[in-house]
Amino acid sequence: MIASFFMTISLALGLATSAMNTTPTEPTPGLVAPAAKNLYDFSLKTLDGQALNLSQYKGKKVLLVNVASECGYTPQYGNLQKLHEKYGNKVVIIGVPANNFGGQEPGDSKKIKTFCTKNYGVTFMMAEKISVKGADADPLYKWLAEKTEAPSWNFCKYLINEKGEVVKFYKSSVDPLSDEITKAL
Repeated sequence: MIASFFMTISLALGLATSAMNTTPTEPTPGLVAPAAKNLYDFSLKTLDGQALNLSQYKGKKVLLVNVASECGYTPQYGNLQKLHEKYGNKVVIIGVPANNFGGQEPGDSKKIKTFCTKNYGVTFMMAEKISVKGADADPLYKWLAEKTEAPSWNFCKYLINEKGEVVKFYKSSVDPLSDEITKAL
């Protein structure tokens, strides 16, 4: 009986040691990835489906704007383009289509690109449509909401500094060419 007890203990210790020495091939459920520290920890896709690693913008200011084609603020696309043309050497503008507010961005990537190009001559970076608010919000927008606030409507703007840190949130009503934005660049 004592020999049986020691065999059981020995077997248990052997299994425990074996389990500790193996590297899991899949993440362990319940473990959370390290918290994002800055913009450079995220990536998106472009309207063309290409990877858009935000770390490529290290050392540059970035203005992220959640956009929509059927919103009262949609004409801001024009001033975002003008901002891009005038201050493109100081700030990277990224339009992020979202359908979270009033269903005002129902189109797919092709329709969004055609709309922006045809109506506003958009040449600044446009990301693929994502969710920017709620339980299904993209991790980038969850991070932005933690740092400042979640977008309350279409055309909310986040200014990111050269270190990838959020420095300012602008509500939808703030025009891209306003002194409030241009002086921060």
